[in-house]
Amino acid sequence: MSNKLKPLYVQVADKLADQLKEGTSPLQKPIRDNGQPAFIKPVNAVTGKGYSAMNALNLALKGYEDPRWLSFDAASFAKMPVKEGERGTLISFPKTSDIEAIRTPEGAKIKGEDGKTQTRAVEFEKPQPGTAFLFNAAQLTDPTPLEEFLAKQSEGEKLSPVEKAIKLIADSGAVIVHGGAEAFYDRAKDEIHLPEQSAFENETKYLQAAIHQLIHWSGHESRENRPMEGKFGSADYGKEELRAAIASMLIGAELKIGHNFGQHAAYSGNWVNMLKKQPYEFNKAVTDAQKAASRLLGFGQVREEKKSSVNNLTLTKGEEIAYNNTTYKVLDQKGKTFEMEKADTSEKFKITPKSGVFAKLIDARNNPPAKELEIAETEQRTSKIGR
Repeated sequence: MSNKLKPLYVQVADKLADQLKEGTSPLQKPIRDNGQPAFIKPVNAVTGKGYSAMNALNLALKGYEDPRWLSFDAASFAKMPVKEGERGTLISFPKTSDIEAIRTPEGAKIKGEDGKTQTRAVEFEKPQPGTAFLFNAAQLTDPTPLEEFLAKQSEGEKLSPVEKAIKLIADSGAVIVHGGAEAFYDRAKDEIHLPEQSAFENETKYLQAAIHQLIHWSGHESRENRPMEGKFGSADYGKEELRAAIASMLIGAELKIGHNFGQHAAYSGNWVNMLKKQPYEFNKAVTDAQKAASRLLGFGQVREEKKSSVNNLTLTKGEEIAYNNTTYKVLDQKGKTFEMEKADTSEKFKITPKSGVFAKLIDARNNPPAKELEIAETEQRTSKIGR
């Protein structure tokens, strides 16, 4: 079957499985031969915003050293067009709305004073599958120097990667017990167990291990309620370890502290088998990893976001709102009309308070929805996870 006919998660599963067999996946080699992290957060080259977990994995597995990506149209608009002959990389997303031309009752397109066709946002009753092709900065003509882009992205950051990791762990509120030779999560006691920090090669390795166990901690029935069954080395056990490995990569890239999953050898064959024969299980694993990473990364800011959004019934220029797995940015406001942009695709459109999507964005910002919890199947369990 051609890759063009395969769902994105199948394409990514195939690619990751091939790299696992070759021993070159970011799970097995967290550091590249050039000394750089194997997984760097892929971002929009204009907005600097990241992508959902499946898209981020697909983009990262392409192997580019530059983390920046843009669609063909966005690259042209940014005056760094795609080089001739380059091929894009697929991403997918749930489309909740689309842009259509405004027409007269007779069907003719209505144009503004500038001669351009006027458009409006149309909201779908149910999310529709959407796809786009992105191009890496290495495929673009004269992109902004990466050093300049990264420097701008780091402006205003008050904490170092290590300090961010320490804060994330503290903000989680997880109970961490130090001592012994193993790092694991005890689900029965809801405790993380770690060796003393002095037992690790350095502070970064200790923090990476703690974050990995925090992923397991997030799956407790009082939090994400993930299935965490099976004995050490089993297929079911391996599924939870894959979730933790992916989420650790996502968090490590976000904090710029990296990841180091030392137990990959115990699971890689298990993972390859699942990726090839049950790619939908991989799709679920990536979804769960995204939830876990979002939960932990959001602990330190949820209260402030909720507090600042109370009774705010309009949009503000520059703010960004997460809704239906897409980030919407308010680019500008003219009267009652707001110019918007979707971060994943750089798609621009306009809305007013009368637009259906306007009210939903306000509600999504003021009342972040509770995460859906998955019901675990009743099977043989082990209370020790992530050894």
